[in-house]
Amino acid sequence: MKIWLNGKLVDKKNARLTVFDHGTLYGDGVFEGIRAYGRRIFQCQAHVDRLFHSAQQIRLAIPYTKQELVLAMEETVKANGIEDGYIRLVVTRGEGTLGLSPFRCPVPNVFVIADQIALYPKEMYETGMAVIIAKTVRTSSRMLDPAIKSLNYLNNIMAKVEAIDAGVEEAVMVNEHGQVCECTGDNIFIVSGGQLLTPPPEAGILLGVTRGVVMKLAGRGKIPLAEKVLYPDDLYAAQECFLTGTAAEVISVTKINDRTIGQGKVGPVTQKLLDAFHRFVRSDEA
Repeated sequence: MKIWLNGKLVDKKNARLTVFDHGTLYGDGVFEGIRAYGRRIFQCQAHVDRLFHSAQQIRLAIPYTKQELVLAMEETVKANGIEDGYIRLVVTRGEGTLGLSPFRCPVPNVFVIADQIALYPKEMYETGMAVIIAKTVRTSSRMLDPAIKSLNYLNNIMAKVEAIDAGVEEAVMVNEHGQVCECTGDNIFIVSGGQLLTPPPEAGILLGVTRGVVMKLAGRGKIPLAEKVLYPDDLYAAQECFLTGTAAEVISVTKINDRTIGQGKVGPVTQKLLDAFHRFVRSDEA
C-alpha cells in the first residue's frame, strides 16, 4: 500500500509521524473521510471545502492548495488500484513541544490513505440494523463547534463502546437537552407522518456530505422533508429510520433499544432513497 505523506507517495511501513505530533498528543487536527466510486472522488469539492473550513476554525494553516490535495487524493487512489474505496485525508497540527500551544508547531503534517472500508456487515443493508441510544451525551456545541471535523473523537468513541457492549453496531447520541443529534459516525433520518425528518444544525450535528446528498435526492423524489428537533420518543414512533454517512452510505435502522421501528424491515421511503443514492454515485453529477 502507498500512502501520500507531505507531498510524496511512500510505502505503508514508511508512513510515519513523530510522537511529538500534536495530532497524536492532543487530537489536534482535522480530517475528511471520502468515498471513491469508479475511481472518481465522490463529492470531492464539498469534502475539500469542509476540510479547509474545519482547519480555518481551529486556526490550522493547510500547507497545500485545495487543488493540490485533490491531485494528491487522485494520485493515491491510482497508486493503490482503488476502483471503489475509501479515502482518509488528514491534516495534523504537526510536530511541537509537550504543551498545548498550537503555535509551537510550525509545520502541519498532511497525509492521504486510500483503502477499502466496510463499516457494517453487508446483510444489514438488506435487513436493517439495530442501534441503541447512548448514555454518553454529545459534546455541547457551546463547547466545540460540531461543524469542525476534528481528530478528537473521544466523545463519539465512548458512545461507540456503549453500542459494542450492547451487541449492536451503532449508537444514537443526544445533546444536553435530550434532543437527538446524530450517531457516533452517521447522521440520522426518520419518516413520520408521511414526512422525512432530520435534526437541524442547531441540535449539534456535523453537516454530513452524504446527508446533504440524501436531502437533495429527497427533494427530487418529491418526498416532503424538514429539519426538526427530535427526541428519542420521536424515533420510537417513527415509521422508518435510516442513517447516512460517507462510510455507511444509506442504511436502514429497524430497532432502537428494545423498540422495533415501523414494520421491522427496510421501509419504502428508505428503499427509494437508497436506490436513488446508488444511481447518483455513478452519475456524472457525483
